[in-house]
Formats: sequence, C-alpha cells, structure tokens
Amino acid sequence: MPFVKKIKSDAYFSRFQVKYRRRREGKTDYYARKRLITQAKNKYNAPKYRLVVRFTNKEVIVQIVYARIQGDFVLTHAGSRELPRYGINHGLTNWTAAYATGLLAARRALTKLGLADKYEGQAEPTGEIALTEALDDEDAPRPFRCYLDVGLKRTSTGSRVFGALKGASDGGLYIPHNEKRFPGYDPEAKELDAEVLKKYIFGGHVAEYMESLEEEDDERFKKQFATYLADGIGSEDIEEVYTNAYAAIREDPVFKPTEKSQDWKAESLKYKVHRRTHAERKAAIQAKIEAFQANGGAEEEEEEEEEDDE
Repeated sequence: MPFVKKIKSDAYFSRFQVKYRRRREGKTDYYARKRLITQAKNKYNAPKYRLVVRFTNKEVIVQIVYARIQGDFVLTHAGSRELPRYGINHGLTNWTAAYATGLLAARRALTKLGLADKYEGQAEPTGEIALTEALDDEDAPRPFRCYLDVGLKRTSTGSRVFGALKGASDGGLYIPHNEKRFPGYDPEAKELDAEVLKKYIFGGHVAEYMESLEEEDDERFKKQFATYLADGIGSEDIEEVYTNAYAAIREDPVFKPTEKSQDWKAESLKYKVHRRTHAERKAAIQAKIEAFQANGGAEEEEEEEEEDDE
C-alpha cells in the first residue's frame, strides 16, 4: 500500500476533543480508575474503597481513598516517613518498608472504624496467602474491603506495590488477590514458595545482600550501608528490627503529629515586602525623579569634560 499523507483539515481541528488534563500529563489511567470507583447502581452511599500505593524517591505512601462527585476523599494515610517512630530508620523505600507501611495503613483504618479488635489479620506473618474472612456471627460487621490501586506503575512479579498489598492484607483488610505477583512465585510450577515471601517480609533479602557485598567488596559495603553500621545494625539484626516494628505498629497505629517550630514564620516575614499606600508610592516616584535629575546633571558635566579633553 503506498504512503498516503494524512491531511488534517479544518473539520479535524474544529471537532478535536482533548483528553483529560491528568491523562495528557500521564498521571491518571482513567480506564482503570473508572472501573475502580464505579459502585453498584442498586446501592446508596456505598463507595468502593481503593488502597492507593505510590512511591517517591524518599518514601512509600499508602492511602485508603474513596471517590465522590466532589472529588476523592482520604479515609486514612500512612507514609514510610513514620516508620522511624517504630524503629525502622533505614531503607524507607524497599520492599519491606512497603509491607510495613501497608500494615500501618490497615491497622490505622481498622482502629478508626472500630474493627481493630475484630479483625487482627496475621499477627505473625508466615508468607502464606490468607484473605481476611468474615466472622461466624451473623450480626458481626463484615471485614473492610478495598481494592488495590497501583496507578501507572508496572505490576511486575515481586514489585514493591504487592509488598504494601501484603502488609495491608495481613493487617486485617479484605483485599481480593492471589499469589501470582509475590516474590517466590514460580510461574512454571504455579505455586508460591512461602519461605521466600516470608524472607522479604522480614528484610531477609537485604540481609543477604549485605553479607554478599561485605564478602565481595568491603569498601563499597561500608559506603552503601554506612548508616546501618553507624547505628550498629548488621545483617543478623535486621529480622529483629522488623519483628519489633510490626509489633509496635499493632500496639499503637494512631497518627501522632510532630511538634513543629514557628521560628520559620518570623524569619520569612523579614523578607516580606510591605504593600505601600498610594501616597507612599507617589513619594517614592518623586524621590526617584529627583535622584535621577541630580545624577543626570552630574553625568552631563562629566561628558562635557571628556569632550574638552579630547
């Protein structure tokens, strides 16, 4: 077939419909969003809740969000920047940190809804896949259900997104999922190695890398894990750090705002330009005119002197 140049006529441009702004910016997958937020038409005020997982260069963010006509509303928020409060001071963006952040978000949401005592999840993670089931009592509240929202991130096997999913599921939320995307899943045998997943939950993959790097290149090891070594944390201590952190998260998941100093406000006011009145502006303009005229006369005299010298 010969090459045919596509000619865009006036009709093309007059009928062209631009995509949504966040689609043009590559921020929102509206195909997925539509299916995640559309609730059943035979229900009233029963929104679908999403477990929104996002990653920045410095932290993991996990939120439980629901949509309304006015926009999205956040039920609970948890970030890996809060993990130092529970004893996790390093690796705040790795797989295990994502798990801990998901666990924190789940326990915080259930505490807020009054379901923390009824749905505890897996207090001791084993690496097995176990969905939260409803209680036997008919009058008991059902488990809180939400759906994973990964945004535009690729859902590769072993991705950190599924670490947050596993943490939230072990925290007591009901999130429909299976084992196919967790680390340790064998696509040929179609089964999950629970020991591998458990190793990731307790930071075993980090400990293994520390040991191998120390044997291969001690100088690089000391540079890459300098903050670990400064706090006296070795490869053998990592599992204990995360075990204690998970217990602390379950004990007190409630958000505690940090105390912030107001010194910055007084400092910033020093550079704030005062809005002048009309009279002040006129006076400033007059002063500039007078200064210009005074300097202008002096400059003219200098120019005349230079011409005389020539």
